Amino acid sequence: MPEGPELHLASRFVNEACRGLVFGGCVEKSPVSRNPEVPFESSAYCISSLARGKELRLTLSPLPGAEPPRGPLALVFRFGMSGSFQLAPRDALPAHAHLRFYTAPPGPPLALCFVDIRRFGHWDLGGEWQPGRGPCVLLEYEQFRENVLRNLADKVFDQPICEALLDQRFFNGIGNYLRAEILYRLRISPFEKARKVLEALQQRRPSPELTLSQKIRAKLQNPDLLELCHSVPKEVVQLGGKGYGPESGEEDFAAFRAWLQCYGMPGMSSLRDHRGRTIWFQGDPGPLAPKGGKSCKKSKGAQQGPEHRMEDPLLPSTAPPGTCGARRGPPEQSRAEQPEGTSLQQGPEAPRVPEKAKRRRRPAAAGHRGPRRIKADTPSLENEGTAAS
Repeated sequence: MPEGPELHLASRFVNEACRGLVFGGCVEKSPVSRNPEVPFESSAYCISSLARGKELRLTLSPLPGAEPPRGPLALVFRFGMSGSFQLAPRDALPAHAHLRFYTAPPGPPLALCFVDIRRFGHWDLGGEWQPGRGPCVLLEYEQFRENVLRNLADKVFDQPICEALLDQRFFNGIGNYLRAEILYRLRISPFEKARKVLEALQQRRPSPELTLSQKIRAKLQNPDLLELCHSVPKEVVQLGGKGYGPESGEEDFAAFRAWLQCYGMPGMSSLRDHRGRTIWFQGDPGPLAPKGGKSCKKSKGAQQGPEHRMEDPLLPSTAPPGTCGARRGPPEQSRAEQPEGTSLQQGPEAPRVPEKAKRRRRPAAAGHRGPRRIKADTPSLENEGTAAS
């Protein structure tokens, strides 16, 4: 699932790709999408973008003199498992382009497309950020930090720190790979109680005798967990690229893979948390680890797989480019992360067919082909040699 950095990179891509372009006509939605129609039509408008945490706002602004006269319209996108934006020729739209904004003549006919292979992405009309999401860990650090430390009595902080980090009321933008990288750098056990980890930060105050430069140096050399929730996503954004546009490929994504230290890396341990999501770590898992929890299958690298909306719940009790985020996913699909329509009782592997049943199976009739296995659209670290929270 695309996380905060992927949404910010997607926003950057939209702003750069649409700079100087004039769009016109109606906004077109694919017939298979269950998202709302976009009632917008203008002879000439421009598109701009802004990201906040795990959401992206697209603003359609009519140009002076455009017909019919109307005001701007804003849409807020959440990318789900595989959402992304692409700019493509109008006569060669990408597959799964579920929302399309077309350029106006006389320029080359292009389309900005919201592409979503698994169709778990969503857009809302009106431009309001989703209620309940906390401040953005990237752009609103001071408000983010205050929001966490002011609310440590919330029951979410009774949970293990690895699970609390996915609650978007407090950690808007943090997802599965970011939580693993942050905890690994601080050598914090993922199943340590969140409140125990965070209460110590309330007492942390820099010495008044330090100069400003000394305070900054101390932060950089010895950051705490909340500071890393800001600086680690910022590192990913600074890597740039990550699959935006057809010119980007393996070389671009290799920078992200080289940046990873923990998530899906050789030698790391992994466990499913209490919601069935995989956490990667090193050392002792901590006192709140699931009882009888078994280490997940280790791999040579992080393997792309689908994630369920429960990856980053807004509330602890609810489960709520090129391409962006589709190439960064969890190492494996857990029971809680299976797509809609899949039984949550079903494990990640199909049950074995008994030997007797195999012998009784009838051979396929001549000329008949069984269902083909279709390879996943997204490559994995394991198969190559990895979007969020």
